[in-house]
Amino acid sequence: MAISINVFELFDYRYAIPMADTREIFRVPGIVPLPKAPLCIEGVVNIRGAVIPVLDVRKRFRLPEKAPHPADHLIVAQAGLRLVALRVDRVLGIENVDPTQVEDAAAITPRMEYVAGVAKLPDGLVLIHDLRTFLAESEAWQLDRALDEGRLQ
Repeated sequence: MAISINVFELFDYRYAIPMADTREIFRVPGIVPLPKAPLCIEGVVNIRGAVIPVLDVRKRFRLPEKAPHPADHLIVAQAGLRLVALRVDRVLGIENVDPTQVEDAAAITPRMEYVAGVAKLPDGLVLIHDLRTFLAESEAWQLDRALDEGRLQ
């Protein structure tokens, strides 16, 4: 049975998250900075009344920073128990990948953080994000605290 991944682009590189984690895709609304949030949090957005943290994938993968642009997309996804958004340059679409064409990240290198696997597509490799490991425990705690303080103001 094929694995479905949502492929997106950041700075001319292709990445993906499992379709099972993907909830919605939007054009980027205004991202509001969140004081005291971890550095890997770009800010928060309001999606139909829900305040959702925007993960800074560029920072995590040491890619050049880029200011939000109206053509950017937000992928709203499930990261464990938390709903998050990823700001990406553009969503490329859904790929159905044969499981034999996905290498487990630990098999490539034991310390490949934030990546669940590498999909071998006909036109190149795609890193598949593991959103459950994107935030370290201390960052998740710091984010929860910043979100709570934001609600009180």
